[in-house]
Amino acid sequence: MAADDSFGRLDDDDYPAYTMGRAAEMLNTTQGFLRAIGEARLITPLRSAGGHRRYSRYQLRIAARARELVDQGTPIEAACRIVILEDQLEVAQRINAGHQRGAKPPSAPPAA
Repeated sequence: MAADDSFGRLDDDDYPAYTMGRAAEMLNTTQGFLRAIGEARLITPLRSAGGHRRYSRYQLRIAARARELVDQGTPIEAACRIVILEDQLEVAQRINAGHQRGAKPPSAPPAA
Protein backbone atom coordinates (compact mmCIF):
# COMPACT_ATOMS: atom_id res chain seq x y z
CA MET A 1 0.00 0.00 0.00
CA ALA A 2 1.38 3.41 -0.90
CA ALA A 3 1.94 5.94 1.86
CA ASP A 4 -0.74 8.27 0.51
CA ASP A 5 -3.27 5.39 0.71
CA SER A 6 -2.50 4.99 4.43
CA PHE A 7 -3.46 8.56 5.29
CA GLY A 8 -6.98 8.03 3.99
CA ARG A 9 -7.35 4.95 6.19
CA LEU A 10 -6.59 6.83 9.43
CA ASP A 11 -10.30 7.62 9.75
CA ASP A 12 -11.06 3.88 9.51
CA ASP A 13 -11.83 2.48 12.99
CA ASP A 14 -10.46 -0.91 11.92
CA TYR A 15 -7.16 0.32 10.47
CA PRO A 16 -4.26 -0.95 12.63
CA ALA A 17 -2.51 2.41 13.01
CA TYR A 18 -1.08 2.12 16.54
CA THR A 19 1.97 0.24 17.75
CA MET A 20 1.83 -1.61 21.05
CA GLY A 21 3.90 1.07 22.75
CA ARG A 22 1.69 3.89 21.49
CA ALA A 23 -1.48 1.95 22.33
CA ALA A 24 -0.27 1.33 25.90
CA GLU A 25 0.65 4.99 26.24
CA MET A 26 -2.76 6.14 24.96
CA LEU A 27 -4.56 3.81 27.38
CA ASN A 28 -2.22 4.68 30.25
CA THR A 29 -1.49 1.01 30.76
CA THR A 30 1.34 -1.44 30.21
CA GLN A 31 2.24 -3.49 27.18
CA GLY A 32 1.79 -6.51 29.45
CA PHE A 33 -1.87 -5.60 29.87
CA LEU A 34 -2.30 -5.50 26.10
CA ARG A 35 -0.60 -8.88 25.80
CA ALA A 36 -2.87 -10.28 28.54
CA ILE A 37 -6.09 -9.19 26.86
CA GLY A 38 -4.73 -10.60 23.61
CA GLU A 39 -4.09 -13.94 25.33
CA ALA A 40 -7.64 -13.79 26.73
CA ARG A 41 -8.77 -13.34 23.10
CA LEU A 42 -10.49 -10.04 23.75
CA ILE A 43 -8.62 -8.44 20.86
CA THR A 44 -6.32 -9.86 18.22
CA PRO A 45 -3.96 -7.19 16.97
CA LEU A 46 -2.75 -7.38 13.42
CA ARG A 47 0.95 -7.96 12.89
CA SER A 48 3.26 -5.80 10.81
CA ALA A 49 5.62 -7.38 8.29
CA GLY A 50 8.21 -7.41 11.07
CA GLY A 51 5.84 -9.20 13.47
CA HIS A 52 5.01 -6.19 15.65
CA ARG A 53 1.49 -5.84 17.06
CA ARG A 54 -0.68 -3.10 15.56
CA TYR A 55 -3.95 -1.91 17.08
CA SER A 56 -6.98 -0.15 15.60
CA ARG A 57 -9.06 2.55 17.27
CA TYR A 58 -11.87 0.02 17.69
CA GLN A 59 -9.50 -2.33 19.51
CA LEU A 60 -8.27 0.53 21.71
CA ARG A 61 -11.86 1.31 22.74
CA ILE A 62 -12.39 -2.36 23.65
CA ALA A 63 -9.10 -2.42 25.58
CA ALA A 64 -10.03 0.80 27.41
CA ARG A 65 -13.31 -0.75 28.57
CA ALA A 66 -11.47 -3.84 29.83
CA ARG A 67 -8.97 -1.63 31.64
CA GLU A 68 -11.83 0.26 33.29
CA LEU A 69 -13.27 -3.01 34.63
CA VAL A 70 -9.87 -4.26 35.81
CA ASP A 71 -9.26 -0.94 37.57
CA GLN A 72 -12.57 -1.51 39.41
CA GLY A 73 -11.28 -4.85 40.69
CA THR A 74 -12.64 -7.27 38.10
CA PRO A 75 -10.22 -10.10 37.25
CA ILE A 76 -8.83 -9.69 33.74
CA GLU A 77 -10.41 -12.89 32.38
CA ALA A 78 -13.83 -11.84 33.68
CA ALA A 79 -13.36 -8.29 32.37
CA CYS A 80 -12.58 -9.66 28.92
CA ARG A 81 -15.67 -11.87 28.97
CA ILE A 82 -17.86 -8.95 30.09
CA VAL A 83 -16.53 -6.74 27.29
CA ILE A 84 -17.08 -9.49 24.70
CA LEU A 85 -20.68 -9.92 25.88
CA GLU A 86 -21.27 -6.16 25.91
CA ASP A 87 -19.97 -5.92 22.35
CA GLN A 88 -22.15 -8.84 21.20
CA LEU A 89 -25.19 -7.25 22.86
CA GLU A 90 -24.54 -3.93 21.12
CA VAL A 91 -24.31 -5.66 17.73
CA ALA A 92 -27.52 -7.63 18.40
CA GLN A 93 -29.35 -4.46 19.46
CA ARG A 94 -28.20 -2.67 16.30
CA ILE A 95 -29.42 -5.57 14.14
CA ASN A 96 -32.72 -5.69 16.01
CA ALA A 97 -33.24 -1.94 15.59
CA GLY A 98 -32.59 -2.32 11.87
CA HIS A 99 -35.17 -5.06 11.60
CA GLN A 100 -37.70 -2.97 13.53
CA ARG A 101 -37.15 0.03 11.25
CA GLY A 102 -37.52 -2.20 8.20
CA ALA A 103 -40.70 -3.91 9.40
CA LYS A 104 -43.88 -2.40 8.02
CA PRO A 105 -47.00 -2.33 10.12
CA PRO A 106 -49.62 -4.81 8.92
CA SER A 107 -52.07 -3.28 6.49
CA ALA A 108 -55.73 -3.06 7.37
CA PRO A 109 -57.98 -5.64 5.73
CA PRO A 110 -60.04 -4.30 2.80
CA ALA A 111 -63.39 -2.85 3.74
CA ALA A 112 -66.29 -5.15 2.95
